[in-house]
Amino acid sequence: MTSDRAHHAPRPQPARPARPAPRPPDRPRRPHRVVVLALDGLLPFELGIPQRIFGRVRDERPGPLYEVVTCSVRPPGPVGTDADFAVLVENGPEALATADTVVVPSSYELGPVYEEGVLTEELTAALALVRPGTRLVAICTGGYVLAAAGYLDGRPATTHWASAEHFQRLFPKVRVDPDVLFVDDGDVLTSAGVAAGIDLCVHIVRRDHGTAVANDVARRTVVPPHRDGGQAQYIERPVPDPQQSSTTNARAWALDRLQEPIQLRDMAAQESMSVRTFTRRFREEAGVSPGQWLTGQRVERARHLLESTDLSVDQVARDAGFGTAQSMRQHLMATLGVTPTAYRRTFRTELSTACGQ
Repeated sequence: MTSDRAHHAPRPQPARPARPAPRPPDRPRRPHRVVVLALDGLLPFELGIPQRIFGRVRDERPGPLYEVVTCSVRPPGPVGTDADFAVLVENGPEALATADTVVVPSSYELGPVYEEGVLTEELTAALALVRPGTRLVAICTGGYVLAAAGYLDGRPATTHWASAEHFQRLFPKVRVDPDVLFVDDGDVLTSAGVAAGIDLCVHIVRRDHGTAVANDVARRTVVPPHRDGGQAQYIERPVPDPQQSSTTNARAWALDRLQEPIQLRDMAAQESMSVRTFTRRFREEAGVSPGQWLTGQRVERARHLLESTDLSVDQVARDAGFGTAQSMRQHLMATLGVTPTAYRRTFRTELSTACGQ
């Protein structure tokens, strides 16, 4: 007698899945090409910003995200700086034709660009090589070059606060905002002076690749991923020269007691003047009313205390004469465009991570 097992048909075996074909290696991606235009009289610090920021950008995929190339308006060779050395630039203007983004740092030798708002023949020929649709970026007074070329006509832009008024007079078609650190107008971006070029380049990385990548670059560069406020917080506003002033004693008296309530009649009494006469003289000499001047001095006192002490915001407000933290916050926002806490964080950031290499 045979076993029942012998009569059973063999159980069909499931088909083995086909072995997946080996995944082809990722194609190397073409990095975004940033071409930096080095002009005579350039500031070496600003020339190095694009390389320092874009040259360090990485993500989880292999290969760099940006390629940074420096070129001149002339054939390869030395380009003068505002320092006691020149830089050797190995690319001529033809590199501009290969750019996805062109960056124009500032220069102290812009000649007719700065004086008359017109391009030199070399600059005209060089910028003619830039392909339509290329993103244009200016750092500080590099914006003069973009404006002289007509790229900023009818558009918002910024530059160093010390040049903003001259920039606006020279290029009336540009909508100049002197208070911000940078302006992003899509395919044309401009920054304020010097370190604001770092803010702008980090912003571009954030725009291109997201916050995580931009924050990583900021940490490696040991800079804030984002700075609150605008240029106003970096403008020093000294007390007007009191020489030959008839309100000098009143100002000195007020500065010694900023933390106290100060009445206009008390200031006038220091000069033995009527309130009306004192107010008129004060405005003639200081350019502002006594009340505006007093608020300005309290803002400066608050800035100093926020930068140099560990006093609480409430205590800073009292010592600067604002009385309450809310009052001080309102005045700092109106004057500097930034809150007391954000101002202190900007100027007193304690780095808790190792410096990136």
